[in-house]
Amino acid sequence: RAILGNALAAFPHKKSLWHQAVELERKRGSAESLDEVLAAACERLPRAEVFWLLRAKERWLANEIDKARQILTEAFAANPDSELVWLAAAKLEWETGEAERARVLLQRARERASTDRVYMKSALLERENKCFKDALALIEEGIQKYPKFPKLYMMGGQIYSEDLEKTKSSLDRARKFYERGLQECPTCITLWILASRLEEKASIYVATNTARAGVTKARSLLELARLKNARNPQLWIEAIRLERRAGNDKLAITLMARALQECPSSGLLLAENITTSPRVEQKAKSADAIKKCPDDPMVIAAVASLFASDRKNEKARKWFDRAVVLDSDLGDSWAKYYAFEQDVGTKDQQSKVKERCVAAEPSHGELWCSIVKQMANRQKSVGENLELVAQHILQQKQGTLN
Repeated sequence: RAILGNALAAFPHKKSLWHQAVELERKRGSAESLDEVLAAACERLPRAEVFWLLRAKERWLANEIDKARQILTEAFAANPDSELVWLAAAKLEWETGEAERARVLLQRARERASTDRVYMKSALLERENKCFKDALALIEEGIQKYPKFPKLYMMGGQIYSEDLEKTKSSLDRARKFYERGLQECPTCITLWILASRLEEKASIYVATNTARAGVTKARSLLELARLKNARNPQLWIEAIRLERRAGNDKLAITLMARALQECPSSGLLLAENITTSPRVEQKAKSADAIKKCPDDPMVIAAVASLFASDRKNEKARKWFDRAVVLDSDLGDSWAKYYAFEQDVGTKDQQSKVKERCVAAEPSHGELWCSIVKQMANRQKSVGENLELVAQHILQQKQGTLN
């Protein structure tokens, strides 16, 4: 503290020093001392949005909503055109149940600090409040201004395919959103995957469509996606899983072999290869994957799951721990670790993993995002989402055993 104090006295406008001071108080200090340092940082560097946002977030987490609002009001005065400050203010109101306030803030943001993310968040607020017509109008307005922003097309397609009644009209309109998105954003992998999944499930919307016809269309889309985006592991994984869901296991094995030839050092593909291979081959596949990607968290977590299935619990725990240390932002690893502890660990071991996950605030991971980003789960805390994803993993495991 003394060293940092002297350094800040000499260099009061050096951002990196303030970051170090904040981290020190976060780890070693009290809530009051952290707030004092953040307040001083905001005073010295009023244009550095990050300190305003951190201070407001700490007050919000301490349930001091009015104090958080006041801090963000001061942040507005210093940064009137900041997208981050506008979105933080809207998020505060949104997540404290003040949807109308959030709506007004986002409307002002569209007028004063318009960006693609501001339009996305505006549409998302309306979608969450089931105002689908308003959400779609905002999406269209956003697309006119930001045609290269793929998330607007994704949300439009998802509203028609997931939120509205499943009719042929909904299917056609969802298709149209994805087609427009792929014309403007042909390198957006998520858009290709969403479009292929829509075709796979087309029989849900139109009774005359057969499931086989849907799989054929989905397969064609993924082949086209791989032509336009070579050497992409996510597209290969989606194609492999499509064939498994359709019962074409031999074709899935062939595709995996081709995928590993094209992307030999993909942790995503190597981990999938471990978990989907026959039991007798898994040990050899694990050794090969570790040799190719010794520090890939997905490979490490897949090997940990293999140890867990063999009841080598201490080894599994050690490897799960290694996976979350390698990438603390990967929610899938935390969920697998927590599910493992729920299965074999003590209450103390479970709570320690949960505490570490909450502190890490993971935001990535295929399974993690697929559950956390569901409309019903958007307002849930990290701890609640961890419980949900771990429960899903345990149910999958139980289904496999049965």
